[in-house]
Amino acid sequence: MPPINPIIPGFAPDPSVALIDGTFYLVNSTFHMFPGIPIYTSQDLTQLSLGRAVTSMSVLPNMPAIEGKFLSTGGLYAPTIRHHRASNTTYIVCTNIVDGDESSGGGGFNFILSTKSIHAGGPWSDPVYFKFPGIDPSLFFDDDSGKVYLHGSAGPIRMFEIDLATGSAASPTRELWPGTGGVYPEGPHIYKKDGWFYLVIAEGGTESDRHMVTVARASSDSIWGPYESCPQNPVLTARGTGRYVNHLGHAELFQDAHGKWWGVCLGVRKRFDGDGKAARYVLGRETFLTTVEWLDGEWPVIHDIDVNLVLPNGDNDGGQTTTTTTTRSRAIGESDPSLGFLYIRDAILSNHVFSNDFKTVSLVPGKGDFSQWAEPITFVGKRQRQLEGSTSVSMSVTSRPPPYFSASAPDASGGHLEAGLAYFKDEYRHVRVFYDFFASTITFEWVNKAKDVAKTVTHLVSVHDVCHLRVDYTETAYTFSYRLDDAENSVSFEAVDTLHMTGLDFVGPVIGVFAIGTVQDSDDAAGKQFGVQFDNLVVE
Repeated sequence: MPPINPIIPGFAPDPSVALIDGTFYLVNSTFHMFPGIPIYTSQDLTQLSLGRAVTSMSVLPNMPAIEGKFLSTGGLYAPTIRHHRASNTTYIVCTNIVDGDESSGGGGFNFILSTKSIHAGGPWSDPVYFKFPGIDPSLFFDDDSGKVYLHGSAGPIRMFEIDLATGSAASPTRELWPGTGGVYPEGPHIYKKDGWFYLVIAEGGTESDRHMVTVARASSDSIWGPYESCPQNPVLTARGTGRYVNHLGHAELFQDAHGKWWGVCLGVRKRFDGDGKAARYVLGRETFLTTVEWLDGEWPVIHDIDVNLVLPNGDNDGGQTTTTTTTRSRAIGESDPSLGFLYIRDAILSNHVFSNDFKTVSLVPGKGDFSQWAEPITFVGKRQRQLEGSTSVSMSVTSRPPPYFSASAPDASGGHLEAGLAYFKDEYRHVRVFYDFFASTITFEWVNKAKDVAKTVTHLVSVHDVCHLRVDYTETAYTFSYRLDDAENSVSFEAVDTLHMTGLDFVGPVIGVFAIGTVQDSDDAAGKQFGVQFDNLVVE
């Protein structure tokens, strides 16, 4: 039996689930990456296939950043997926953070996507925007009244009645619950059960081991409350435990086709050093599954989350159980080989040209380097899904750049061209190995500006046809290497301790290929493009 947890390994925070006609649909945040909002489909939540909701950057405002802030703290936050049976319409509500400065008129754009063809993968509507001074929106359809409510995080949890067709408010916005006193009450979801409205939220900060799930409830006489706190709060947390699966929060509770309750939440696999002070959580926030016991009229009991999840096997009436004992993460099915690839918003997609079988990609160099946010970056990759694995690619160097590219010496009037393999989190944190087409050098570089650490090593090389690039990773180290032409042996650089890349991250690592180049501003350069070709890009 394949491993259960995490059910979505790698960069997969803020899960939300809907069961629609026997199929589970699960969505996650994507922040600064594109395409946005992955949609995982499954019959059992142990074998999942990948789709996506936001496939055109034109439907969302671009994502400028404020200098000195992380680009990865902007973008698409905490989507919620819900299905309205009466209209046979599936909705996703989400926040697009485009500017962290509310005083400048920026901040977040909250929006609604909808489709009547969820089983066919869409198409999804253009976004319908609505005003809400917060993040993490969620929907509740009240079948008794026919009303639709939008609730989200805005200091305390707040809510208003909404017209989904227009995004307009049909009631004032009112406070529901401030939580139990933990910082950042967020990620709210409302459920109606046994004469109660239950409000499940996260508190304590998603980046910390104080993260937790708490719940309150109000009588079904009024969805507006007052809400009373569960005496057993928090109902799920790993705070103060030192557990391997930690930072638990942002939970969604849901039923399967047999009426059994389940829960998903975000968490990190956190490996402590021997002294217990330093901790690595290499893949960032991932999606974990657990069982839930929710008796009539009682508070929900969310069982602890671990990599060794015990699941019912067979029928739903207390049959045998199966325990998974491996921690190696599952692969995510991709019926379309293009679905797993990610770009850095706001990419020029035409600069990334794939072959029909997606085994070869040609990148037109862009001016933007990783350490900035203003210019588009020519980069395409996939989420790192495994704690232990490798990524490899063969890069052609036989085609020389056109004459309008010139050496990158300080006195040159032209530009430069660098291309290679990169591990990318954001503009502050990345590792890469690349070939300089004019200097004939291989450079290895790792940067973490947030921790003020960096290292660069350059080798002068002679390569004629192809440069093979590779990164091998474990839970403790990333090791980059290269091999030239038909040489038997590879040259490895000093391994990067994963502690250097561990931080209070919203995002997880994406590994792929890039090309950076600038050209002379001349008539000779007009209309010319040069593509760096990469073959056999394999991300395990």
